[in-house]
Amino acid sequence: MINRQLTNPQSIVVVGGSNDITKPGGKVLKNLLDGKYAGKLYVTNIKEDEVQGIKSYKDINDLPEVELAIIAIAARYTFDAVRVLTEDKNTRAFLILSAGFSEVSEEGKEYERLVLNQINKHSAALIGPNCIGMCTPEYQGVFTEPIPKLDKNGCDLISASGATACYIMESGLQKGLSFARVISLGNSAQMGVEEMVRFMDETFDENKPKIKLLYIENIKKPRMLLKHAASLIRKGCKIAAIKAGSSEAGSRAASSHTGALASSDEAVNALFRKAGIIRCDHREELIAVASVFMHPKLDGKNMAIITHAGGPAVMLTDALSNGGLKVPHISGKTASALLEKLHPGSSVGNPIDFLATGTAEQLGTIIDTVNNEFHNINGIVVIFGTPGLFKIHDVYDVLHEKMKNSPKPIFPVLPSTLTANEEVAAFLEKGRINFPDEVILGKALAKVYTNPPPSLSESMEYKIDTDAIRTIMDKTRAGYITPVEIQGLLDAAGITRAKEFVVGTREEALAAAEEIEYPLVMKVVGPVHKSDVGGVVLNIADDANMLAEFERMIKIKDTTGILMQPMLKGIELFVGAKFEPNFGHMILCGLGGIYIEVLKDVQSGLVPISMREAKDMINRLKGVKILNGVRGQEGIDKKKFAEMIVRTSMLVSAAGSIAEMDLNPLLATHNKVVAVDARIRIEKSE
Repeated sequence: MINRQLTNPQSIVVVGGSNDITKPGGKVLKNLLDGKYAGKLYVTNIKEDEVQGIKSYKDINDLPEVELAIIAIAARYTFDAVRVLTEDKNTRAFLILSAGFSEVSEEGKEYERLVLNQINKHSAALIGPNCIGMCTPEYQGVFTEPIPKLDKNGCDLISASGATACYIMESGLQKGLSFARVISLGNSAQMGVEEMVRFMDETFDENKPKIKLLYIENIKKPRMLLKHAASLIRKGCKIAAIKAGSSEAGSRAASSHTGALASSDEAVNALFRKAGIIRCDHREELIAVASVFMHPKLDGKNMAIITHAGGPAVMLTDALSNGGLKVPHISGKTASALLEKLHPGSSVGNPIDFLATGTAEQLGTIIDTVNNEFHNINGIVVIFGTPGLFKIHDVYDVLHEKMKNSPKPIFPVLPSTLTANEEVAAFLEKGRINFPDEVILGKALAKVYTNPPPSLSESMEYKIDTDAIRTIMDKTRAGYITPVEIQGLLDAAGITRAKEFVVGTREEALAAAEEIEYPLVMKVVGPVHKSDVGGVVLNIADDANMLAEFERMIKIKDTTGILMQPMLKGIELFVGAKFEPNFGHMILCGLGGIYIEVLKDVQSGLVPISMREAKDMINRLKGVKILNGVRGQEGIDKKKFAEMIVRTSMLVSAAGSIAEMDLNPLLATHNKVVAVDARIRIEKSE
């Protein structure tokens, strides 16, 4: 719980304060003093009468009442200090910097449990333990460096790792990125990133920082994060996050296609997309995305690259193009007129290369022309470094002035951070931000531009028979359910399926064949992977062939019956559902049949899925061109495919004990999408 004593304390005690500023208790006190903390400041140290000019209390019991305690003593002594502070000193907020808790041992875990219970008993707030603290305009309660010059228009940085927070600041500050608040959560015993995002949402006003950067190691409350991150973004904020722990080693094996493809990391991707959070893979990308946030919004995908170096421009062009932005060719009379103003050998086709001998005046002319004449261009990247032959202050001065009034956002790539260190530093002193790596910038621009807005809670366009679904689910047992039960669930959800019969005798098979009509398909019921055991036969054309296959297939191990369906044609698609603990159900879609295993061209979303989200999932598929129709092949009805996704979402919402579900394949044509095979696994609590 976040309270006023934590965010704006009128008094602070450093428990374990020291004169040795190489120790956390000494450095945090120095930082508080250097930051000119305006409230009452106290120190406890069992050996000192005075610490850094402040009276030291050797016995914590002698302290006056104090609102916030910053604790920098050994883990084994922390509980006793917290007990005295909560019970006798009315302390209602704690920053525990100390390590040695749940991150190291079972003994430490017990220390942490005792401390947390004591703090919770008194409705107090806790950050940590095992954190670097908080750095806010109210107080510099951290024991590390750098200490950024806080800017209310800068970024809020919330990090599960203190070291990572420091490294992000180290790199960001060197590029001109500013910070408003830095909060390190450590073990997150009481509060994690989710609670901090909720607090920032619930206390948001237009004067608060609008850029939020998150470093997350464990998402314990995904729905809380989704709700409040999406709310902040709808209020005008921008959020980028690193979620660590995405390796294949962290995924769990599963028996179905959906289970194998739906890793917990994919659930994170789905959560971030639904919330509108931009996911970053590493610190430099997070810093680049934050820096793009700091610039005016890019209102279109067409970029102009102004450069005096060919190689970086080529790499940037690749990064932008691969990310979904464009670097369109520039030509015509205006382009020719611009070329005449540049040195011989220059080019203006885009990238606009004005050579290593290009001047500040030429740069200004190019920027003006792009802004005023090239109306199809939406944004500008300027690449300008130096070989060190002469100073380039004048170039960066022109760039700074042009950025002030440019109607199109300008992103500076100043790569000579060593050779032109003096000039780059002067540029940053003007409040500018530098992108020293053009490829990282290109990828960041693409991520920001293509990132979808938060998904609103849209009313569903379709109706399903919820009562029928619940009636069926009440009667099912855990495990894979029967074809008859599957048919009932699909029908209740309005999921179009092929006419089918499950038969167990020759007589039943003949009657089903007459009802379905040839050609038809036969599949074994029972074995999980039917194709692997010869349990699927296509294009059966007559009674003799059908009966022969029936006799063979009914003898396959674990077979309990034979499923008979009409032989349908179309593009094979896939829709699946998987319950991910904490996150809820995920819906996946892609090309079906064997292609799902080979290509793994799958997109996912978190339930509930709206039509807008379903269509977005389909359009993100690499194979979407196949669905649109290619080389004379007819495309499919993508709206009906999206409807299948939405109806599956509604089905698992109504039937919460569905653990995994595969509709594979769906057969799609220009006017219909039909489920021809389905598998559903149920998990029920005892």
